[in-house]
Amino acid sequence: MSLNGFHRVYGSHPLHLLTLVAGFALFGYVIATVKPETLWNTNVWWQSIAVWFAAAIIAHDLVLFPIYALADRLLTANRRSVANVPVLNYIRVPALGAALTLVVFLPGIIEQGAPTYLAATGQTQEPFLGRWLLLTAAMFAASAIAFAIKLVLSHAKSTGPQKRTAHNAEPAD
Repeated sequence: MSLNGFHRVYGSHPLHLLTLVAGFALFGYVIATVKPETLWNTNVWWQSIAVWFAAAIIAHDLVLFPIYALADRLLTANRRSVANVPVLNYIRVPALGAALTLVVFLPGIIEQGAPTYLAATGQTQEPFLGRWLLLTAAMFAASAIAFAIKLVLSHAKSTGPQKRTAHNAEPAD
């Protein structure tokens, strides 16, 4: 396979792939040498936070990023536009907002730590799911309204005011 073919299939230079493989090999070596149980220290709280942070980064880069990159690739494969107004960003922006708010409020939505939340606030976590769904619906509705406005403006711009041509102009007196 030529370098251009590799770049077309992989999306970057072969050195990028080599760097990733080396990084994962180093990470595997560290885990095998240090042993995972030493990474979880209940006496020193910040070490546990650092391990969770590193795990979140790895989970994002290895699991979540390929999923939403594939979803975006599927959306961009069929570039649709209605009356010369591209639809993609009117779907992409509220979907990103919905995903980010889901990640932020996921513990409340799945009612994780319900007894602690009840003891601290005197309230339950039941409204979290409904509020997230309403917020998501509002983001998509606002995007649909913005798309409709853009469609109307695009249609008005394309038709424009009817210009008088030379053959239908009134003769000057």
